[in-house]
Amino acid sequence: MTSPLHDSSVRGFASDNYSGVHPEVLEALTNANGGHQVSYGEDQYTQQLEAVIKGHFGAEATIFPVFNGTGANVTALQSLLPRWGAVICASTAHINVDENGAPERIGGMKLLSVDTPDGKLTPELIDQQAWGWGDEHRAQPLAVSLTQSTELGTLYTLDELRAITSHAHAKGMRVHMDGARIANAAAALGVSLGEMSTEVGIDILSLGGTKNGIMFGEGIVVLSPNIADSMKYLRKMNMQLASKMRFISAQLLALYGTELWLSSATHANTMAAKLSSAVALVPGVELVYPTEANGVFAALPNAAADALRERFRFYDWDRAAGQVRWMCSFDTTEADVEAFVVALKEEMAAL
Repeated sequence: MTSPLHDSSVRGFASDNYSGVHPEVLEALTNANGGHQVSYGEDQYTQQLEAVIKGHFGAEATIFPVFNGTGANVTALQSLLPRWGAVICASTAHINVDENGAPERIGGMKLLSVDTPDGKLTPELIDQQAWGWGDEHRAQPLAVSLTQSTELGTLYTLDELRAITSHAHAKGMRVHMDGARIANAAAALGVSLGEMSTEVGIDILSLGGTKNGIMFGEGIVVLSPNIADSMKYLRKMNMQLASKMRFISAQLLALYGTELWLSSATHANTMAAKLSSAVALVPGVELVYPTEANGVFAALPNAAADALRERFRFYDWDRAAGQVRWMCSFDTTEADVEAFVVALKEEMAAL
């Protein structure tokens, strides 16, 4: 048996992608590994996942497992748009900031971004870009993409989501939800996955998995039936069709076929709340956004952040403003949080 190449005692708050794989997900992968199963999604795990997804999102829902979040977002948005279509999104949206040029270069779509105070779109903010239909000189705004929870760790309420979908649909636009952290949002709001998507009028959803304890894979959940026919072709064109799909589906099944998605997200949120409460009491540290899910955004001197980063890995969010992001995961412990806060206090005192 080979030894690990890394020190498994090292902990960090940089991203929920830094965490390992939940033991129940590893067990599910092992169980899915025996024998032969039909490839490209005709396996028993993908079929069972389809039933689970209908249980969460309604009888009309269909899931298309894919490799990663960027692939899910780009492929989902492509299904909503003709070649001349554009997507309205927050300027902080993952599709606008963290996916290189994939939406534009791979998806072939224009992003129409809007500045927001808290990462959340509103009907009024959407209207800053929702214009120009019929003008051949302007990419046509035909979709809205929102993220739940947002890139700033904030949450849309169900009423806010309904307001956006109603407004967008009235203008002939469809709505995509980037749900990379949808489990954290549902856990924080105390609602079901379907209540936060299908029941408020979302047309298509990128269903997260990697940030909540699986090894790899996400899902595209089609909630408007007339979109599903094109999805299987788009998934293949975008190199997101897994030949051994059972191994993505088995992980999503372990997560969403049980309460694991909820318990893991609830734990991550709880650790973030604990971290947020503690750092708010450290002199010289200021919370810059409310902690509503599993992310904590704070402002502190760059010198202290740089010194602290030598002990715990995390990212600058806006270095010019001295803002950083600290993320909690399904495996973050109270001891991790306590050790981090002690280190933070020491580095602040050393200034």
